[in-house]
Amino acid sequence: MEDSNLPTLVRLSIGGKKFCTTIDTLTRREPDSMLAAVFSSRHTVYQDSEKGYVFVDRDGKHFRHILNWLRDGVVPTLTDSEYSELIREAEYYQLLGLIEGVSSVLNKRKEDEKSPAELTRTDIIKCIQSERVKFRGDLSLVDFSFACLKNVFFSRANLQCAKFRDVDAVGSNFHNATLRECEFTGANLRGALLAGANLQSANLQDASLIDCSFCVADLRSAHLQSADLTDANLEGANLEGANLKGAKLSNANLKGANLQRAYLRHVNLRDTHLEGAKLDGANLLGAIR
Repeated sequence: MEDSNLPTLVRLSIGGKKFCTTIDTLTRREPDSMLAAVFSSRHTVYQDSEKGYVFVDRDGKHFRHILNWLRDGVVPTLTDSEYSELIREAEYYQLLGLIEGVSSVLNKRKEDEKSPAELTRTDIIKCIQSERVKFRGDLSLVDFSFACLKNVFFSRANLQCAKFRDVDAVGSNFHNATLRECEFTGANLRGALLAGANLQSANLQDASLIDCSFCVADLRSAHLQSADLTDANLEGANLEGANLKGAKLSNANLKGANLQRAYLRHVNLRDTHLEGAKLDGANLLGAIR
């Protein structure tokens, strides 16, 4: 075609729609396509002698996407039905790269539809701050740090290894929740319900636990250094091996609690209720009783 005085600039009429491009665009990206063959002297084309347009008897609806693909290698964002139409055109023009690109996009869409939606930290915090929302599912590993969680209902939720650092969770309900290895450093849990909760190895250092209910909660090996447990109810709780160094236990109810091997060194137990508590092996050196 180039020997037939076909100019570098090409005017195309695709089913009546007019386009203007270059031979380089039509031949460079997909050298094995029909378009490349047509405009590299391998085929005869029908050209309007008066207006200079090369006519192609196809629907021109998606040809602009085809030209953009040839120019930039970018797959357009379309609906699934539009992609089906574009693939048909790409097949006609033998644009294998475009067909592969569209197929990849469609396959990814199918995979995304099958995958469960994932909530971000922001999504979850917005939800739990809404009225009448309750969580009982799997919230393990979620980072709630610094969030306002007042009066939130987490009863029976799986929150293992979740982070609650410096949260304001006054009056929240963690009844029977799984809180193993959670971080509550500096958290305000005043008046929270944690009865029956599993808090094994949880970190509650410097947390405000005033008036909290830990009845029969599992606090084995929990870190409670400098925590404020004033007026807290820990009756029947399992605190075996827990570290209560510097904890405030004024008027705390530890009746029947398991404090075996707990660290209570120099802790003031004078106003603490310890009737029936197990203290075998507890470190009570310097404790005030």
